[in-house]
Amino acid sequence: MWLDQSKDQLNLRLTIGCSLSGKWILHWGVSYVGDTGSEWDQPPKDMWPHGSIPINDYAIETPFKKPSKDDIFHEVKIDFNPSSAIEAIDFVLKDEETGASYQHKGRDFRVSLVNYLGDDGNMIQAKSSFGKWPDAVEQLPNMVLNVEASCASKNENRRLEGFYEEQPIVKEVSVGNMVNVAIRKFPDAANIVLHLETDIPGDVVVHWGVCRDDAKTWEIPAVPYPPETVVFRNKALRTLLQPTGNGSRAFFTLDEKLDGFLFVLKLDDNSWVNFQGNDFYIPLSSARSVQGQSNSESEETSGKAHADGIINEIRNLISGLNSEKSLQTKVKEAKESILNEIEKLAAEAYSIFRSSTPSYPEEDSDADDAEPTINISSGTGSGFEILCQVFNWESNKSGRWYMELKEKASEISSLGFTVIWLPPPTESVSPEGYMPKDLYNLNSRYGTIDELKDLVKSLHGVGLKVLGDVVLNHRCAHYQNQNGVWNIFGGRLNWDDRAVVGDDPHFQGRGNKSSGDNFHAAPNIDHSQDFARKDLIEWLCWLREEIGYDGCRLDFVRGFWGGYVKDHLDASEPYFAVGEYWDSLSYTYGEMDHNQDAHRQRIVDWINATNGTAGAFDVTTKGILHSALERREYWRLSDQKGKPPGVVGWWPSCAVTFIENHDTGSTQGHWRFPGGKEMQGYAYILTHPGTPAVFYDHIVSHHRSEIGALISLRNRNKIHCRSIVEIVKAEGDVYAATIDDRVAMKIGPGYYEPPSGPQIWSLALEGYDYKVWEASS
Repeated sequence: MWLDQSKDQLNLRLTIGCSLSGKWILHWGVSYVGDTGSEWDQPPKDMWPHGSIPINDYAIETPFKKPSKDDIFHEVKIDFNPSSAIEAIDFVLKDEETGASYQHKGRDFRVSLVNYLGDDGNMIQAKSSFGKWPDAVEQLPNMVLNVEASCASKNENRRLEGFYEEQPIVKEVSVGNMVNVAIRKFPDAANIVLHLETDIPGDVVVHWGVCRDDAKTWEIPAVPYPPETVVFRNKALRTLLQPTGNGSRAFFTLDEKLDGFLFVLKLDDNSWVNFQGNDFYIPLSSARSVQGQSNSESEETSGKAHADGIINEIRNLISGLNSEKSLQTKVKEAKESILNEIEKLAAEAYSIFRSSTPSYPEEDSDADDAEPTINISSGTGSGFEILCQVFNWESNKSGRWYMELKEKASEISSLGFTVIWLPPPTESVSPEGYMPKDLYNLNSRYGTIDELKDLVKSLHGVGLKVLGDVVLNHRCAHYQNQNGVWNIFGGRLNWDDRAVVGDDPHFQGRGNKSSGDNFHAAPNIDHSQDFARKDLIEWLCWLREEIGYDGCRLDFVRGFWGGYVKDHLDASEPYFAVGEYWDSLSYTYGEMDHNQDAHRQRIVDWINATNGTAGAFDVTTKGILHSALERREYWRLSDQKGKPPGVVGWWPSCAVTFIENHDTGSTQGHWRFPGGKEMQGYAYILTHPGTPAVFYDHIVSHHRSEIGALISLRNRNKIHCRSIVEIVKAEGDVYAATIDDRVAMKIGPGYYEPPSGPQIWSLALEGYDYKVWEASS
């Protein structure tokens, strides 16, 4: 890092340089003179480098850029006024590809802009001399910190002195390896044969045992054992796997009366592979139950069993893909191999799914009003949902928002929406509701609990499903601990600091390490704690039963593992659920990359972690629409395979498309959709697969009638979340596509007309730089 004069000669410029390979983001905020505690503040707007985006109200994220193509350093340049009240800049490094954050000695980096701050162990301060850290060049590339100037302000204590320091960062890289276990029970045999195989290179030893009940107490089974097996301390067995062409394997013969097979993998004296810190556990009871079925039952369930087997194969592969070792190199080839295998298995499972679910054939001309069969899936609805967010950032200010919405229920329903997204209902430190305190206190700035129940009943009365906005990632405390930190909770859920993750120094939790990104403005809930998970599940079920919610929108799901979301939703069984997984898209030298696969992959990974029990907002599609429409680069709307480039192109049934919400638009305006082009955005999402979401501000604006017409067209042509889109044109000034061979559309100033052929196309809707046609036979 170095400090010099900015171009205007009035401010100072702090440059943070990073030589780590890959794409990196500076996640940062500031602290002011006189602040107490360790919470960040969002920097003032005049400090934001180009390309920065806000993260709620406490930080921003800025992509690192290379000054030139040949530079080894990526840089972020921050201009600031030396006379301002800012005393420090706090930051962490974020890996754009994985979403992982890197700190300094387990804490945020802090760069002091004054010299009277006390050193808390992670401060970067003035030094009279410098030298390289020993062995720094043999670690991964380092964060370089270098200051070579000084400044003075009105305060005599405010003085920056030159220093140079290197901070080493060791990057933990996910290594893709597969561990596959198959169990087989042969007719008329008293034993079960378990086959274990892995593609981990080198000598792999299975440290294993068996158990007889749910306590999972290790035992040594009776012989026979596989070759190369030895007894370990009379507590377990160790078997050296036999090499194969692509890895190694072993066969284990086990008594059918056993309950389970327990194991970990030993790679060397210091390296072990387990399942998220626990032993791998393979239940053996399923093999007995399958054997006990009659022939007719087996035939009827063979398709399901085959599909379940494929799903288990995929889960095993994903477990292997997420196994982590601290390595200094990336094993890209192994990762790609596993992803290819997952893709093959997923394709096979999807073919089974397609053969067992209703299709949506074109209807006869004399049956225009016939409805296709609708298959309801918990969490993702029927596939025909159209969502409306019925609040903005200012809706809390009236104090009677629920009652205002009740008066508009019939009007909203008449536009063709099927699902309504309501604001957060809980008591909250912030009036908007996103800093919840007592989860069971539903008297908020939007209205009382009774008014909420009345509103939900009215919305149900006009045929609308209702989503509650729930915050499961964090919760504001009622009391301070002995150190003056707010991390003790009151109300019905009177948790102590064990409910707070242990790796966020801002709130001194005694819980386990966070399973996601920390939200620094409030204590992050440790979902690995059984009591916290149980309480949250009970609360979600209470919201369903007491309030009448049909589902939920989940706030800041980046903060905790999607597997916990699966637990919550399996128990509460929502009709529809959608998570907010929002992070930065990929940029190079300030220009958005055409290929956004890494970004949408992170969203898909989260959906997959939930086991598909929830969808996610398609932030990728929103970002690409921004660049396509602002810069007349409509070619961005087709990926390298000619498919939609967002989540909707990979997992449309779980993609909730949108162009604006309370964070990006409204009075916050964190990432506002290009002005004057909103209807192009709606022409895209309301004609394409996925589940479209419309923002309240737009249905009460001059766009209302055009949005209503697009919704009507979507409904009468029965476009659904899995509709088939064929991109026919994606050029500089125009994008065009057909959907289910029933609808054709184009956005952009360029020319497109659907060609004549088997269908006769009629222009149905037209607006500024968009057109939509319907087919008739």
